[in-house]
Amino acid sequence: MKDTALTETHKALGAKIVPFAGYSMPVSYDGVNLEHETVRKGVGVFDVSHMGEFLIEGPKALELIQKVSSNDASKLAIGKAQYSCLPNETGGIVDDLIIYRIKEETYLLVVNASNIEKDWAHISKYNETLGADLRNISDDYSLLAIQGPKAVAAMQSLTSVDLSQIKFYNFVVADFAGIDYVIISATGYTGSGGFEVYCKNNEVQQIWDKVLEAGEGFGIKPIGLAARDTLRLEMGYCLYGNDIDESTSPIEAGLGWITKFTKDFVNAENLAKEKKQGPERRLVGFELDDRGIPRQGYDIVDGQGKKIGSVTSGTMSPSLGKGIGLGYVPTIFSETGSKIHIQIRKNRVSATVVKLPFYKG
Repeated sequence: MKDTALTETHKALGAKIVPFAGYSMPVSYDGVNLEHETVRKGVGVFDVSHMGEFLIEGPKALELIQKVSSNDASKLAIGKAQYSCLPNETGGIVDDLIIYRIKEETYLLVVNASNIEKDWAHISKYNETLGADLRNISDDYSLLAIQGPKAVAAMQSLTSVDLSQIKFYNFVVADFAGIDYVIISATGYTGSGGFEVYCKNNEVQQIWDKVLEAGEGFGIKPIGLAARDTLRLEMGYCLYGNDIDESTSPIEAGLGWITKFTKDFVNAENLAKEKKQGPERRLVGFELDDRGIPRQGYDIVDGQGKKIGSVTSGTMSPSLGKGIGLGYVPTIFSETGSKIHIQIRKNRVSATVVKLPFYKG
């Protein structure tokens, strides 16, 4: 297992450390529900330094990104970020990612920790004929996510930029916690506001300490990956490896909005056909009508008990106090209000397909 630059700090704070995507990561400190509520109502800080970062530069940078990603990166101005995915050649998804335009010909790609090597190989394959300058800087950089409605007020003293002016999916390169040239972005994964800070590994301890110090009067707490998962699920955000993978298309995953057919990209022709015809199945959000907790892998069944799909993500929602989940079902069951059932051990629990997000804030 790899460590992040803060692993020993998390251990000293009493975090429960688990293996995650090849890293030793803090899954919880004070308990999932408490940490979840801290982010929904106040402010929390996550160490998500396991995420991967690739730098793509040069005159061919945009051409390479346009080829391998589904969204239209030509629309990105400097200082803006974009959610996208890397389609594979067979209709599925290599990974989902965020693309930042740093300078005219410099882009930062932020990818999932478990997919760093796979993504690197995939992008490199398409770069062979283009020759963009491609660098994997994942091992050199750390990433903190400071999330919650009090994040801006709690952190404003640490920087000279007005944090309240950084709009969603925008970023600045500025001073933060005594370090120059830090990327401060608003691309949160929790649905409760806040921002992320990218810095070098040798800078992150100072930033972590100052973040906790500045946030003390606002009730800041370190937050683990378990609460990150319940927070993102309440928003209906996909998690790679659960809700999207090599076998799920962006169209059936509800990611048609990041799939732009105004350009040529990997497998665009087949995905355009799928969009036109309509997918055979769709990723839906559901709420249980009765008590129970849907878990990943549980069968989704119809009224007669016939299997029609599987739960891809599920939990007891801390904010809503009911079981919620995501899963793929045949399109006829995907309309809002449709009734499905979740097989929870021996019980068939009724559920209703709902419009996402589950948590409206």
